[in-house]
Amino acid sequence: MLITRKVEFSASHICRSPLLSDEENRRIFGLAANPHGHGHNYLVEVSLRGEPDPVTGMVLDLKELKEILTREIVEPYDHRFLNYEVQPFDREIPTTENIARDIWRRLEPRLSDPRHRLFSVRVYETADLYVDYFGEQPCSA
Repeated sequence: MLITRKVEFSASHICRSPLLSDEENRRIFGLAANPHGHGHNYLVEVSLRGEPDPVTGMVLDLKELKEILTREIVEPYDHRFLNYEVQPFDREIPTTENIARDIWRRLEPRLSDPRHRLFSVRVYETADLYVDYFGEQPCSA
């Protein structure tokens, strides 16, 4: 069984690689490479897989999940300039892919239990652009 909780945060970022020229950054990242940055209202969906507890009937109390997501996602990310205020984005490009991976890293230690496990992190950068991350898995592409 999967349970899913959503949280939102607003943040700004710059997508550019120090390994590329300004021209290459503009070609690859477009307006996202603007040195002054730009922002998004992100939506994050976190899903856990598990079986309901026989006593409570819950995989995990959704209030507890909300508290964890607020502490591990909203508080560190909300209204921040990711490149300058949120590690690891002082050394990684804050693409939606890397944001999803970082959120997974923050949540996995807090959501590993014999009764439930972190299943996926979905990060929406816009209404029609999102990334699903399922942890470190070999790529078969």
